[in-house]
Amino acid sequence: MKIEIWSDVACPWCYIGKRRFETALNAFPHKDSVDVQWRSYQLDPTIPEHYDGTELSYLSERKGMDPAQVAGMFTHVTEQAKGEGLDYKFDDVVVANSFNAHQLLHLAAAHGKGDVIKEALLSAHFEHGEDIGSREFLVRVGATAGLDAAEINEALDTDKYADDVRNDFAEARALGVSGVPFFVIDRKYGISGAQPAELFTQALEEAWKEANPLTMVSTGGSDAEVCGPDGCAI
Repeated sequence: MKIEIWSDVACPWCYIGKRRFETALNAFPHKDSVDVQWRSYQLDPTIPEHYDGTELSYLSERKGMDPAQVAGMFTHVTEQAKGEGLDYKFDDVVVANSFNAHQLLHLAAAHGKGDVIKEALLSAHFEHGEDIGSREFLVRVGATAGLDAAEINEALDTDKYADDVRNDFAEARALGVSGVPFFVIDRKYGISGAQPAELFTQALEEAWKEANPLTMVSTGGSDAEVCGPDGCAI
């Protein structure tokens, strides 16, 4: 079973959604048969590589949101994150363009380390105030996960994975994705948002049953004796 997750490194609900999805997946009996693929999405491709301002000023000045409303949103999201074991620090968030971070994610996926890097980038951005637009940071986080620093630099210098990132954006538009996180199971089931773990569990079970229907075995004769709510066959 394949699950594709469209997500942005700069999306606070994406990290919360990741945790809730993982809660469901870790309890799923067929977890080892599930292939999870992270797909790229940018909430704001127009952000400069480095934005001189806080997360609050970015949302209020560039997005036109009321500062008091933004502060309230930060409080709510921080509480939701805490419920998933995450320690958000919006005052420390460095606003930066996530495109190169997505290129790093594609490089990591090619080496089987996509989930490790995704986790590291989200935690660095929301919990540790790291600059996800910084080349030095991206090389450091990739090398820490076991990727070759020279290969990371080469990929970013040449935009090796830029088309892959843009193709993810285009595929999201084709699927009608208008917000993230967005989960797609076997290209049949779509789940929008950081839903409760129980909903992910339900979706996993339904998708698995559809992909692996139970086949009844018959001997060709009459049905064997069974017991039911009204008693047993004689």
